[in-house]
Amino acid sequence: MASAAVLLAAGHTRMKIQLDCGAIGVKATQPEAVFYAARYGFEAVTADSGWLASASAAERDALLARMKETNLVWGHSGLPVEFRRSEEEFQKGLRELPARARALQAAGASRVTTWLNPASDELTYLENFRLHVRRLREIASILANHGCRFGLEYVGPKTSWSARRFPFVHTLREARELIAEIGRPNVGLVLDSWHWYTAGETVEDLKGLRAEDVVAVDLNDAPAGRARDEQKDLERELPLATGVIALADFLNTLNALGCDAPVRCEPFNAALRALPAEQALAAAAAAMRKAFALIR
Repeated sequence: MASAAVLLAAGHTRMKIQLDCGAIGVKATQPEAVFYAARYGFEAVTADSGWLASASAAERDALLARMKETNLVWGHSGLPVEFRRSEEEFQKGLRELPARARALQAAGASRVTTWLNPASDELTYLENFRLHVRRLREIASILANHGCRFGLEYVGPKTSWSARRFPFVHTLREARELIAEIGRPNVGLVLDSWHWYTAGETVEDLKGLRAEDVVAVDLNDAPAGRARDEQKDLERELPLATGVIALADFLNTLNALGCDAPVRCEPFNAALRALPAEQALAAAAAAMRKAFALIR
């Protein structure tokens, strides 16, 4: 069994391997996630802003002490604001966001991430773009007030962005255009090897980035025997399971930029989710260890 003292990244990168229990189908409270991360040798753990906001000071301090003892740091936290649907839902989430952001800040967590819906049946690209700029700018401003960076993830598969009437942001270039229009210095990217691959992008696209542009990283492989444009977003594989995605190129390019982002796997894999928690955690840790060994 690995321990947190045996770091998966072997010291040759600033990126940290993050445990996100939900992303591999493991149910866990925040304290349980910290326990699992330490037990299986992860370097970072997802921050649950809901737990941190409701925990007592004593509970939070005990958790932070445990993280310090086991050399764990925070990865990212999911955005608790629903900005993709009605204005009423958005405003409700926006009102609740400051308390969540304060809790993250008090715990020392500083990265919040979300994903962008790549298509709409109601809004044209321009209408959707303007809506996203307004709403995400408001979110970014609140997060900035509490020392948090804000990462946006584009969704690349053609099967996703062509499934509705009006395609929206689904490439790195478009995501960067949206971020530029939002115009807040704390807004950056969530880079997922899966979306990079399905969007037909290359290392040249990544080389145009700066380390500070990358808030978080997701690392996934794709099922074999399926054309790139036929890949389905909720059918992925653990890193290096098939070799379809050039993960060595992806990771080494980000490492050459000096990227310091937390890196998790998010395979949306039915077989992995069916495993007992201990097996799923071990499989994810092994896959991430194998992938990080590619960094030179």
